[in-house]
Amino acid sequence: MIKVKRALVSVSDKNGLDEFVKGLHEFGVEILSTGGTAKRIKDLGIPVRAVSDFTGSPEMLDGRVKTLHPKIHGALLALRDNKEHQQQVKQFEIELIDMVVVNLYPFEKTVQKPNVKLEEAIENIDIGGPSMLRSAAKNSRSVAVICNPQRYVEVLQELKSNNGALSKETCFKLAVEVFERTNEYDQAIASYLRTKLPQQDEYFPAQVNIQLNKVQTLRYGENPHQQAAFYKDAILKVPGVASARQLHGKELSFNNILDLDAALNIVKDFKKPAASVIKHTNPCGAAMAETLKNAYKDALECDPLSAFGSVVGLNRTVDKQTAQEITSADFVECIIAPGFSSESLDVLKNKKNLRIMEVDDFTKLNRESFKEWDLKRISGGLLIQNKDIKVVDKESLKIVTKKQPTAKEMESLLFAWTMVKHVKSNAIVLARDTKLVGIGAGQMSRVDSVIIAIRKSNGRCQGAVLASDAFFPKADAIEEAAKAKIAAIIQPGGSIRDQEVIAAADKFKIAMVLTGMRHFRH
Repeated sequence: MIKVKRALVSVSDKNGLDEFVKGLHEFGVEILSTGGTAKRIKDLGIPVRAVSDFTGSPEMLDGRVKTLHPKIHGALLALRDNKEHQQQVKQFEIELIDMVVVNLYPFEKTVQKPNVKLEEAIENIDIGGPSMLRSAAKNSRSVAVICNPQRYVEVLQELKSNNGALSKETCFKLAVEVFERTNEYDQAIASYLRTKLPQQDEYFPAQVNIQLNKVQTLRYGENPHQQAAFYKDAILKVPGVASARQLHGKELSFNNILDLDAALNIVKDFKKPAASVIKHTNPCGAAMAETLKNAYKDALECDPLSAFGSVVGLNRTVDKQTAQEITSADFVECIIAPGFSSESLDVLKNKKNLRIMEVDDFTKLNRESFKEWDLKRISGGLLIQNKDIKVVDKESLKIVTKKQPTAKEMESLLFAWTMVKHVKSNAIVLARDTKLVGIGAGQMSRVDSVIIAIRKSNGRCQGAVLASDAFFPKADAIEEAAKAKIAAIIQPGGSIRDQEVIAAADKFKIAMVLTGMRHFRH
């Protein structure tokens, strides 16, 4: 057991501090502290000894140097059962410290502020705090170390049970948490500073350490025989499923989370009210309209049969009318949106098992500023790329056929091109106005995807536009589009048979535009 006689307490996050130091004081623990923490403890009427008095050295350099002193680190690192260490402790008049209570400068919160300057970020890099934590954690068989305010209650309970002492098992567990936290902290700093490097080739570091915090253990993975858990990025704070709040319904499943992410990524791409309907991470419908209700109705119309058991994504606060439309449809598993009116929640909560997820508002955010990575795990490794969030505008398109798309067709082409990147390759989508009417996903040949999309449209493809996520290797897909009376096609181009494909479009009087970029999604 480790008897706590002297504790160094210096925290940025003062949640729970008052009760904790009162508890230490009741056990007769001498408290050392610095700055604002020392003032807070004094205001509680609890005796506190300044670290500068303990070390005999004043704070200096605007507080940058306070605890970086041999008397502090000697007091933490000295092995209690090592005779030579104890002789040096006596020789240099070092008073041993039995507990360190430190949490770090709020670097992560600082760099999340809009327009934060590099100088402010650097001033919020803690030096003394991690140093003390690591020294204490290294000597956990003699020193208790607490970096997480959530541990205060359980530590106090154990002190009370053991007359002011902590078990070595508890101290070892606390030490492990310290090294996890300091590692996370250093990664946050490195990740932020890397964004300030001018070299483009430094976008991907030589070594990647991904910091994740566990959200929950899941009932199972994709299938019941697979175990699974849900984690969120400890550093990057992006409005998404990982940070969403569940307002109603059963616990999320592994597959729910994947589908919610897919649903949300689609509607993030649109400025006007938009809705997506997802099955197995592919859209079975999506639309943009003047109202959220109409966007959802149009999205559902695309493939109502496949929409049974779907996940719905919306990019506006859900109103009562939209909620009524959703609940009147066949079974919906989950819904995610940046807000719900109280009236809409009254309607949606009538569905006992409907999972309702509220995400932070993303409609005014610049998505490029987040520098998100897209990670794909392979056996023994990881593929990393930046997320595919690039969009095209009308001015960047190249019209390659004799027939020009009309203004209305051009609007549909741009909508379809935005949507096709959310469909598994080989991907084909058909759109009328700003709603999908047919989808062909994940086929090994592009012409098969065209045939499936046409069949799924149930005759609504006449006069529609077609988007292909990559070039057409042959003219056969254009022939299928002509049979279905497709009016216009948008595709990347770049095939050695482009001229053959363009000639087929001219033959069938189909307008064709090239984007010069593709949207593979494996």
